[in-house]
Amino acid sequence: MFLFSRSFVRKRMISLATTASVAATSFAFADDPPRTRHVRRAMPIQYVADRPDLSEEQPFLSENAAAMNKMMAGMTAEPTGDVDRDFVAMMIPHHQGAIDMAKAELQYGHNEQLRRLAQGIVAAQRREIRVMRDAVSDRQPSAAQSPQQPHAQLSPQSAPNDGSVAHGGMKMSQ
Repeated sequence: MFLFSRSFVRKRMISLATTASVAATSFAFADDPPRTRHVRRAMPIQYVADRPDLSEEQPFLSENAAAMNKMMAGMTAEPTGDVDRDFVAMMIPHHQGAIDMAKAELQYGHNEQLRRLAQGIVAAQRREIRVMRDAVSDRQPSAAQSPQQPHAQLSPQSAPNDGSVAHGGMKMSQ
């Protein structure tokens, strides 16, 4: 009589349970398609750029898609072994992508509140790029960054009173 080890049986049971779970999920989606309608309709904005029914928005969508593709390609940096430099190498394209997308809003957008927000994004992201470049360079910290306050600083007119970064940016603390 041939017996299987406990480890073998346990692995096969996990595999069987996983297969059954995937199959049950597939049957559930197939049985109730309206529940999955939102999944089929939703797509990232950069993939909508070629739709003819959005021709009025085409220039904005194309610029936004180009900015996203450039940003994503730039964020795939080869690790150097220096965490700080690797962080900056990935964050600068991320910030530049925000600048490029905000510029597209400025060029094609009509909502004044969003246009002001986009202007603030451009200014804030440019400042943060400068701070990051200075932080990893051999130079002394710039006026925007001092040894006592290592995080990006905002001018008094753009900084809200609650300590968060203006224009919906990330909250930065000391």
